[in-house]
Amino acid sequence: MAEQQEFDQTHQTLQDVSNALENGMFVHVRRQLLDMEPEDIAHLLEASPRKSRDVLWQLTDPEDYGEILDELSEDVKDGIVSQMAPEKLAEATEGMETDDVAYVLRSLPDDVSREVLDQMDSIDRDRVETALSYTEDTAGSIMNIDVITIRADVEVEVVLRYLRILGELPEATDALYVIDGNNRLIGHLSIISLVTTQPGITVLDIMQDADEAIPVDMDTAEVAKLFERRNWVSAPVVDEQDHLVGRITIDDVVDVIREDAEHTMMSLAGMDNEEDTFAPVVKSARKRSVWLGVNVLAALAAASVSNMFEATLEQMAAIAVLMTIVPSMGGVAGNQTVALVIRGLAVGHIGDSNQRSLLIKEASIGILNGILWASIIGGIVVIWKGDVTLGLIIAAAMMANLTVAGIAGVSIPLMLKKLKIDPALAGGMALTTITDVLGLFVFLGLATIFM
Repeated sequence: MAEQQEFDQTHQTLQDVSNALENGMFVHVRRQLLDMEPEDIAHLLEASPRKSRDVLWQLTDPEDYGEILDELSEDVKDGIVSQMAPEKLAEATEGMETDDVAYVLRSLPDDVSREVLDQMDSIDRDRVETALSYTEDTAGSIMNIDVITIRADVEVEVVLRYLRILGELPEATDALYVIDGNNRLIGHLSIISLVTTQPGITVLDIMQDADEAIPVDMDTAEVAKLFERRNWVSAPVVDEQDHLVGRITIDDVVDVIREDAEHTMMSLAGMDNEEDTFAPVVKSARKRSVWLGVNVLAALAAASVSNMFEATLEQMAAIAVLMTIVPSMGGVAGNQTVALVIRGLAVGHIGDSNQRSLLIKEASIGILNGILWASIIGGIVVIWKGDVTLGLIIAAAMMANLTVAGIAGVSIPLMLKKLKIDPALAGGMALTTITDVLGLFVFLGLATIFM
């Protein structure tokens, strides 16, 4: 109910702003934007056509630019940033966390990114350049270097006095990290333990050992899995020598999980998860044409099989009527398996040790479903067309295709993963091509032989 109310309110706000822009009520729109949170403004920008988006950006408070940019999808952000002068972009990044600034700059051309860095003061520039030095989609690329560190031999009272001098803690701080003289991580002290312990106790007596830290080169997907399993709010990041280099917070991990989910969903349609809903027509058409071209090749492969049995199709109209059933059933069954395997790979349930078991399981499911639906479809065809031979042929083709669909549904994503090709992007298309070609070939081949 709450989510529906929020959706309705957002939709109403979008409608109000659109109407106000159409009527030239720019002062009214600016007042509305001043009352909105940065993340809501980002949503409004993404939901607006490009012309309206440009006007909204000009009416937005420049002090909110940084937070808004951090919330935008890559395509929308690129469109806005491309129209900003480097000095304005540098001003917008003031106050943003280092990892967020690095995320914005990574999407810019190198020369523009360099200009923005040149506009920053030396301290901020050094911090951002350090963040940019880490490979994209690794722990280092999403970590924040704003970390509060303490020594093990100091007393709690000293730590509390130090925090009072700082005045505020970085966002999502649930622990302070304990390091030795060489900046090596040796433990952490939770904020709860800190504020509930007697002032004279030393950090060493109440800290927890650093039994698990995130390597700076760990893939972000693996980082997200660790946060999910451990229920972390934040976690330290270390280099190869166990030097503390930063920390990752739950808000960064939520972004990773959301982007991975969007990527998987959009990849199934051959699209980019960062694509702007209101991107220019030519740009969107160009991106989608690649996937449509791949689909044409798959369709031509299936059509070529039908063409091989053209004589059979000309002689028996019943075969032409029934020929789409087998590949359709195989495609559905195979895509069910592909979806299961892609999810298993994403959450880390599938590895070298259990791939064989999964293959046997899905092949068995294919055989059982093949027996069931071969019997049902074969029986329906016998009753409908009054032809037992045709019923047996379609039953045999159905059995073969569902079995192969189960095996291919496991094998294709695993093979693509080993080839470093995204299974979500190519798995469904490859599977559908196989089930279409095989289904038609077996059905029409048997019909040619026995009828």
